[in-house]
Amino acid sequence: MIVSIFVDNVAIQIGIFTISSTLLLFCTRPFVKRFSKNDNVVTNANSNIGKEGIVTKEINPLKGVGQIKVNGESWSAKSSENIIIAEGEHIKVLKIDGVKAIVEKLNTKNAKEETNI
Repeated sequence: MIVSIFVDNVAIQIGIFTISSTLLLFCTRPFVKRFSKNDNVVTNANSNIGKEGIVTKEINPLKGVGQIKVNGESWSAKSSENIIIAEGEHIKVLKIDGVKAIVEKLNTKNAKEETNI
């Protein structure tokens, strides 16, 4: 708008607008970045690593099926040792691979009497 007072040519006005907008965009970006929040939020998946749970559907590496319950949530699961883990067995979550939990079977001696399910 200020440029229109000094110049009547529309092409020059558009050019000045484009150049000034681009400069302002690059100059204000660091300022905005400094004051914006950039916190990393730990997802629910990562909070289950190391937790103990129970097998709700048999984990079978040959069929590629299996389901566990950890902290009241159901997860697809596969065994870290490629063994069949029966329904009702206690497990420990080792890591999360995509949407599947990689688990290991716990010995019944070492498993908690009441797993937090």
